[in-house]
Order: sequence, then C-alpha cells, then structure tokens
Amino acid sequence: MKHTWKITAILLGMFLITQLIGLAITNHYNSEENNLPYGMGIYEATEQSDYNSYFSQLVIAFIFAIFLLLIFTKFELKFVLRAWFFLVVIIALGIFFYSLTKDFDSLLWKEIPIIATLVAIPLAYFKIYKRSFVVHNVTELLVYPGIACVFVPILNIWTIIILLVLISVYDMWAVWKSGIMQKMAKYQIDKLKLFSGFFVPYISKTMRQKIKNLKQSKSKSKLKKIKVNVAILGGGDVVFPIITSGVVLKFWELGPALLVIAGAFLGLLSLFLFSEKKKFYPAMPFITAGIFLGMIIGWLIF
Repeated sequence: MKHTWKITAILLGMFLITQLIGLAITNHYNSEENNLPYGMGIYEATEQSDYNSYFSQLVIAFIFAIFLLLIFTKFELKFVLRAWFFLVVIIALGIFFYSLTKDFDSLLWKEIPIIATLVAIPLAYFKIYKRSFVVHNVTELLVYPGIACVFVPILNIWTIIILLVLISVYDMWAVWKSGIMQKMAKYQIDKLKLFSGFFVPYISKTMRQKIKNLKQSKSKSKLKKIKVNVAILGGGDVVFPIITSGVVLKFWELGPALLVIAGAFLGLLSLFLFSEKKKFYPAMPFITAGIFLGMIIGWLIF
C-alpha cells in the first residue's frame, strides 16, 4: 500500500464526504425551482441533440483548458494560474453556498448571489494565496460539488459514460506515458504552493523517530532537511464521480446514484490497496470501473 492506513482512511473519508455533499447539491439544482447562479441556469439540455451538442463543446473546452494549463505552467505564469484558480474557487463555492443562502437572496438580483459570493471570496483567498492545510481540504469538500452542478444539466447517461472513458484514457496517458500529470502536480505544489485536489502531508514513523532524536541532540540545521511525504488525490478524480452520480440521479433514482458513489469508492479503495510506494497511478480508470459496476447493478436492480 502506498500510504499508511491512517492517511488512506483520511483520503477515502474526504472522497466519500465530498461525493455525498455533491449528490445533495446536484439534487438541489436538478429541481426546476432552483437555477444555478452567475447566469449558468440557461445551460440545460432537454433533447438528445442538445446533449450531443453540449458534449462536443464540453470535450473541446476540456482540451482547450488542459492546453492553457500546460502553456501557463511551461512559461511559469504564476499570477495567471493563481488568478484562474481563485476565480474558479469563488464560482464553485458561490454555487455551493447559494444552495444554502438562496432564500436570503430572494429580494436581490437572482443571478448574482451576493451573500454566497461574499462568503466564498475570503475562503478562496485563504485557499489560493495563504497556505493552509485545513482551509485547503475543507474548501475542497465544497468546491467539487459546486463544479459538478455546472455539468450535470448538460449530460445524460450515454454522454457521461463516453466522458468517463475518454477521461480514463487521458489519465492513463498523462500518468504512464507522458508524465504530464506528475509534472503539473509537482509544479502546483512546489511553485504555486497549492494543489487542485486533496493534499495530506505526513511524516513516516522512521522520520518521526529521527526528528525526536535530532531535537534531543538540538541539531536544528538537520531538522530542516527532514522529508515530508505527501498523499494527494487529484480534483478530476473527485469531481467526475460527483457528476456521474448527479446525472444518474437525474435520469434514474437515488438508489443507482448511491451505487455509483459506492462503486467509485471501491474503485479508489482498490487503487490505494494495490498501489506501491514511489509509483504514480492514474486513479480514473479504477474509479470509472467502479462507477460502471455501480451503474450496471443499479440498472439491473432498479
């Protein structure tokens, strides 16, 4: 196993909590009475042709976003990248908090959720510009449900299946073939001092004992060279299962949607159990396999 049981349990716990929050929030916005804020409520498919059109645009948008991210990373445009992440986090958190504060905005312009945005801005600031492990992971629990709500209205069962396959293939290529995923993650952590995903630093038992010995010997210079391990789970690995469960809930029932979450959880668990230290793995193929298993069981039972 790549990480300790404790760290693995923390990552799995945060993953599961985010999935359940995401299902609740996407269900909220699936209602005709609850439109997305920031003018996003106009994007909703009703016919198969709409879903096909939105899916094509979505794939192109993903490719363009990845291309921009690579360009910004290559030329080390730190200000642009941080501003990009800052804006995305504000919108995602705004969508989440708007579902909770919608009634307070009843007398205000609906397309601009003032209260939700005012809550989101300081959280986004501390997340992006102030390095805080706690703020980072707590906001991650809310960011991906907000992002998922944007995509659920424009996807159906078939388009989400195709999207999962494409993302899984890309993930395998980006990790095992090109190494782009590792390079982007390393750049975000080392240079930008942030990471788009769950981020859990920890020290092994051996290192803890070494620190204890160094403190006793009062060797402060060597303490600075202590290596800290990092357990990460990319944002894409978190958000795509939320999108899938939201789509399944929209077209099927709560039971199949929960089975999607259970399948994604088991897929991620299997990856953590069989992964090895100092090796990188694409999580989406494992998560996608679990999602498909959950969808099949849900389709057969319900």
